[in-house]
Amino acid sequence: MSAVSPSIQPLGECALVLNVGADLAMQRRLWAAWHVLEHRLPEVEWILGMGNLTAHFDPLVTKARLVTRALEGAWARSAGVELAPGKTVTLPVRYGGEHGPDLAWVAGHTGLAPDEVVRRHSAASYTVYCLGFLPGFAYLGGLDPRLAVPRRSDPRLAVPAGSVAIGGAQTGVYPLASPGGWQLIGRTDAPLFDPYRETPGLLAPGDTVRFQIEEIA
Repeated sequence: MSAVSPSIQPLGECALVLNVGADLAMQRRLWAAWHVLEHRLPEVEWILGMGNLTAHFDPLVTKARLVTRALEGAWARSAGVELAPGKTVTLPVRYGGEHGPDLAWVAGHTGLAPDEVVRRHSAASYTVYCLGFLPGFAYLGGLDPRLAVPRRSDPRLAVPAGSVAIGGAQTGVYPLASPGGWQLIGRTDAPLFDPYRETPGLLAPGDTVRFQIEEIA
């Protein structure tokens, strides 16, 4: 992934988007800016994305130029900020078979044997770039480029909770049953989201995730 020049663009009349590119160094700066802005302008909803930060605001309450200046200032001051390291989470995964029905397709698309897909997927350490799509769904960067595959042309109406999947150059785990279009290669029983926990989501931006082979079907 390559960085692009940071830019701030309007998204309708009630939102502004700071785009910086989705490499890890830029994402770390976004984390720093996000933490600052949530405290500085709590009346604005700040949504952290992969390579971007979106501000949703009421223009009758908060002027767009104030949000723009806040974004510019937070981004400028984010250079060199050292954040506390995130936690490391290891997720046991049953790969292939009924748990990963797209593993054979991923192997065929990449030209790798299924066992090699699993080996490469479980060998990497992944960084949580951001959360989204579903409560507790973490977008994980660090996928082996050989494993990058397109999303399904016919998304499933129901993906089981815990499904480990690949979509483009990212991997992730569905924390809840939902529709989805990523390629399913395995499943974990780890509870990624529990609304009754003090912190419902298991993962947060900046955390490190590793996948541990429990079984290959």
